[in-house]
Amino acid sequence: MIKPATTTAAVRVASSDAKDAVMAATDLASQLNHSELGSVLFFCSAEYDLARLGIALEHVFPDAEVCGCTSAGEITPRGYGRGCITAIGFDRRYFSVACGLISELENFRLQDAQTLVERLLSRCRDPQIAPIKGNTFALTLLDGLSSREELVLATLNSVLGTIPHFGGSAGDDERLANTHVFYKGQFHDRAATLLLINTSLDFRVFSTHHMVELNEKLVVTAADSDSRTVFELNAEPAADAYARAVGVTFDELDRKIFALRPLAVRIGDNYFLRSIQRVNADKSLTFYCAVETGIVMTSMQPGPMLDNLREHLREAEAAVGPPLVTIGCDCFLRRLEAELTGVAEETSNLLREHKVIGFNTYGEQFEGMHINQTFTGVVIGQPDAPL
Repeated sequence: MIKPATTTAAVRVASSDAKDAVMAATDLASQLNHSELGSVLFFCSAEYDLARLGIALEHVFPDAEVCGCTSAGEITPRGYGRGCITAIGFDRRYFSVACGLISELENFRLQDAQTLVERLLSRCRDPQIAPIKGNTFALTLLDGLSSREELVLATLNSVLGTIPHFGGSAGDDERLANTHVFYKGQFHDRAATLLLINTSLDFRVFSTHHMVELNEKLVVTAADSDSRTVFELNAEPAADAYARAVGVTFDELDRKIFALRPLAVRIGDNYFLRSIQRVNADKSLTFYCAVETGIVMTSMQPGPMLDNLREHLREAEAAVGPPLVTIGCDCFLRRLEAELTGVAEETSNLLREHKVIGFNTYGEQFEGMHINQTFTGVVIGQPDAPL
């Protein structure tokens, strides 16, 4: 059992390393339940019996709205975890949380987004915690293997307007087989959840990555955007061109190389990372994010990840004060890089010190964009005084 590292009037955080689904849910409930618990957000390993876990979570939190997803690693009150479940319990006096399901990603249209957002906003208004404008943020959790993130996010973003929006793509412990989001007692694949969180507390949504550009440019000369597969870069087999650009042989291409040498697309003055998921038998490359014929990709290499993350967390905390909690969506390739470079423990300590609860993702979302190899999240400040 892992005990919570923090307990406050506005949130409680918890985690459990119990392998049995019912025991894990019961463990969370013992740490989170109280008379003012309004909602629970959790992230869990795909190793659990998800059907049993869903039933158990609904049973132990009968009066709370429970949402979450499977992960490629967890961020717990103690830092990085694996094979466990971690959660945040929100006090209804400080937070109004409304969650909705998008069950058919392929058919999600503007009218569907308008209906969903209006319904969730109405529910957020009911408790009269705070005005919607300036006091609400959106969190999306999507099936990380659906290849529909861009469509859903662009549609939602057009409706959310000025509401800050971030999120993460569900994982499955790096199996790349089945990822799930949770809504009303069940885990769903090829689906997404949208949470609107209205609060009287200060918050700051942010996103950061630590990659720096190199000189190598690769033009996508043949691709299938639906499957996110690039067949040719610079008019030659994609894997050969990529291997040459990053200074390795084709046979050396693996997830370690992908983590340390991603590609990126430049939009304006910013680079947006496009991480490689796998090399295929025909020497094509499948990506975690959208790719299209004609785009120019830039080779990237890591800068100082810890310094970058520490700086952005401190900037957000300077805006809201000492953190109550930070909800973090941390790409699983960043965690892999930390492990490869020997800074995993230091990174874990940094996350614990800044009160981060979250998960390792198969992609992150920020203001309607689907991105890779970032740390994206929201820092929530503490109440001025307990109620």
